[in-house]
Amino acid sequence: MKVRRGRFTWETLGASAGIWAVLWLTIGYAIVAVLVLHIVLTLLQANPANAVAALIARLAGTFDLGLSNLFLADDPMLAVLLNYGAAALAWLFITAVVVRLASRIG
Repeated sequence: MKVRRGRFTWETLGASAGIWAVLWLTIGYAIVAVLVLHIVLTLLQANPANAVAALIARLAGTFDLGLSNLFLADDPMLAVLLNYGAAALAWLFITAVVVRLASRIG
């Protein structure tokens, strides 16, 4: 594969598409990891005043896609499991679609 600097070629587009696919995959999996970590910390009853637990909770709230109140369970731990679990599954699906599209460009 010959890549020329400063010029657009189909080879450069293909090479950059692979890089973008890996980047999107990494970002998507990091978001899923934050959501799963929030679920685990909640189920293990981590101290919400702890800086790490509070940071994870804030990040999970940012990436919940509005699904944090999708299921209204009586048990708050079950509600976190269902709602943030649904958000994690949604992010896995979104990541798979975006990575597939980015890979097909190349």
